[in-house]
Amino acid sequence: MRVVLADGADERARVAAARLAAEGLADPVLLEDAASACSPAVRAQAEASPFRERIDLHDPLHVAALMVAAGEADACVGGASRASADVVRAALFCIGPAPGIDTISSCFLMVLANGTPITYGDCGVIPEPDAEQLASIAMATAATHAQLTGDTPRVAMLSYSTKGSAEGAGVDRVRAATRLVRERMGSLAIDGELQFDAAWDSGVAAAKAPDSEVAGRANVFIFPDLDAGNIAYKITERLAGARAYGPLLQGTARVMHDLSRGCDADDIVSVALIAACQAAQGRQ
Repeated sequence: MRVVLADGADERARVAAARLAAEGLADPVLLEDAASACSPAVRAQAEASPFRERIDLHDPLHVAALMVAAGEADACVGGASRASADVVRAALFCIGPAPGIDTISSCFLMVLANGTPITYGDCGVIPEPDAEQLASIAMATAATHAQLTGDTPRVAMLSYSTKGSAEGAGVDRVRAATRLVRERMGSLAIDGELQFDAAWDSGVAAAKAPDSEVAGRANVFIFPDLDAGNIAYKITERLAGARAYGPLLQGTARVMHDLSRGCDADDIVSVALIAACQAAQGRQ
């Protein structure tokens, strides 16, 4: 799989590209000069975009995304030196949402110190999701978790309340989103509203949500807003020693992923490998 690394001027991306090539993990394209990568197909793709007036052919994020949209690469990864908002805009302007998708969101694949994979969403895109957006985030994150881990997703819709222990507009939104997901994906194991301890710990779950099929066993955690999700993934990474892979964008027509500005070369390699695997599965 051909993966464009949009941060070609960043030493971390150079090291990652060398490793990807040397170990045969992917065919990396290190985008050091955006203008030189503007082939006729890339320019045509830019002209065809409904956001063409906002596309900058000197911006490596935009050009990398256009290369994917034009079929000159299978996936792209960028953002080591850019804000997540820049990456999301590039994905929206240059690739666009997948058919039938109206919410582009993100998740983090978290690998705990003991090797257990869990997935957090949304931690990078939508600041204050409404119930419809929260439902879309839950369904997309469950699909990403299943795709990347092979595990059956068990989705906890997180809140400061568990099963009516508190009330408020935020709790109502989480409950509404949970109902929407159940209506649309009846086979998905999902429950909410749940506090994190009830979602994670079987002993707490037995006391707070004894009838839940998810409580105490969740492996996908959906946060009520971006504040909660972003703070939680950084706490899990820094205090619990977990590895955080992402933000992995969800809902785009082709594969494009973001990077934390605190990433290292190993993180870029891992996210590029995730992107390559997803692109290969998409082809199949």
